[in-house]
Amino acid sequence: MTEEDKKLLNTFEGKLRHLLLLYEEVKKENASLREVLAEKDNEILRMENSRKELEEKYTNLKMARIISINDSELRDTKQRLARLVREVDKCIAMLNE
Repeated sequence: MTEEDKKLLNTFEGKLRHLLLLYEEVKKENASLREVLAEKDNEILRMENSRKELEEKYTNLKMARIISINDSELRDTKQRLARLVREVDKCIAMLNE
């Protein structure tokens, strides 16, 4: 093997080692990014579950408000009807006199 071949071989070995080093760094970075991605996926799942829970609570709150509004309207309506019945009773009593 000539001197020039040895130089080329040494250069090749150096570049190959450098390439292997870069490969290992990229491999570690890839593993790190996969971990971050898995964490983000878990966070997305937690947030999605939280959103669904909040939507359920909101729906329940809306339903409760509708029911409470109907209860108060029902009371008002009963009071109005009671007043009307009393007025009609008074009118009937006046007619009977």
